[in-house]
Amino acid sequence: MNRRQFLTTAGAMLGARVLNSHAATPSAVLRGKAEHVISIWLGGGMSQIDTFDPKVLGDPKNKKAGAYYASIPTAVPGVSVCEHLSGMAVQMERVTILRSVHHDVIDEHAAATNRMHTGRPVSGTVTYPSLGSVIAHERGAAAEGAPPYVVIGYPNATRGPGFLGAKAGYLYLTETGRGPAGLSQPEGVTASRQSRRERFLANLQQSQSRTDDARLLDYDAAIAQSLRLSGPGFNRVFQLDEEQPSLRSRYGGEFGQRCLLARRLVERGTRFIEVSHNLNFLNGSGWDVHNTGILKQHELIRELDAALSALLTDLADRRLLDKTLVVVTTEFGRPPEFDSGGGRGHQGKAFSCVLAGGGLSHCGAYGQTDEFSKKVVQDPVSVPDLFATIHAAVGIDYTRNLYDGDRPVPITDGGTPVARLFA
Repeated sequence: MNRRQFLTTAGAMLGARVLNSHAATPSAVLRGKAEHVISIWLGGGMSQIDTFDPKVLGDPKNKKAGAYYASIPTAVPGVSVCEHLSGMAVQMERVTILRSVHHDVIDEHAAATNRMHTGRPVSGTVTYPSLGSVIAHERGAAAEGAPPYVVIGYPNATRGPGFLGAKAGYLYLTETGRGPAGLSQPEGVTASRQSRRERFLANLQQSQSRTDDARLLDYDAAIAQSLRLSGPGFNRVFQLDEEQPSLRSRYGGEFGQRCLLARRLVERGTRFIEVSHNLNFLNGSGWDVHNTGILKQHELIRELDAALSALLTDLADRRLLDKTLVVVTTEFGRPPEFDSGGGRGHQGKAFSCVLAGGGLSHCGAYGQTDEFSKKVVQDPVSVPDLFATIHAAVGIDYTRNLYDGDRPVPITDGGTPVARLFA
């Protein structure tokens, strides 16, 4: 490259940067008004062709590609869903199915789970924070005395705060029958004993010299939050028997009770709640429907339908739906072809995620796949685009940087929100 070519190229790059800086001005950044996120995680890989993106019926016995179930119309003309989603069908005006989500991870559940929680490929040099941790870091709790981020399900590194540190971590519980074990005082520890222990801890902390070590500061912040949450005020949120039996019945079993608890956490002021629906006992494999796992897939779908439709109705009745973005995600989808056992393999190049409520301008469905839901043919939505949409919905600037020490890290991996939802 000669001197003239170099100067021409450098000038073009500088001009592009100037244009991009104008494109990222605050006036151009989309901002929603949601205050909370309930993220429902379907671990194992929900089949989009058998749920939210139904196509022509297939035949597993004769290995004819296609949907496993018939489809039904919804409240939005032209938008259909699987016959086992009848509760969601009547609420589709509150919902947008993103049918064109895609990534390049196919055969590895762990890598795909990481991608759908952090929005990025696994890195050997950076431990990226999860979506929940980023929102907790940016927005904090919505009320004093509430944790900003709760996971209802088993903990996992992909849900963690990464380089943001412990303050952006999560509180978790694995069952709805009781609150987090770490917040329960042992038997015999009276209020007065607990008070003495806290005074002793405070004296120890005051006797130490000041520190700028971020790890120690994060640890102290985590202890302080645990002490605030361990009292009866917050723990009452886990007493589901305060709810009307008829409402609890509408939500359904354990997964439904998790969704009900998520609503109570929203009322208490939690900013981001992940609810896991990867309970495998219904069909032996959860959403990972290889081989015969697909035979009872409809039971999973019905359970999801009952809980999700009850949650949307409950939030709307309490005037919380416009303030609460409900998200349904999974690590990847399923191909239209059937495997040797009649089930389905993995597919990352085209699958569905769902957004509901959150004050968005919903349209029933966005994006389009081909006749077998095998590839995206219109309005593709990358995982960074999905993350940018969620950030925008809760009023977070999706163009800004986070910092890993002194290193700037874009808050998404180049994502752009789905502008149609902010019309």
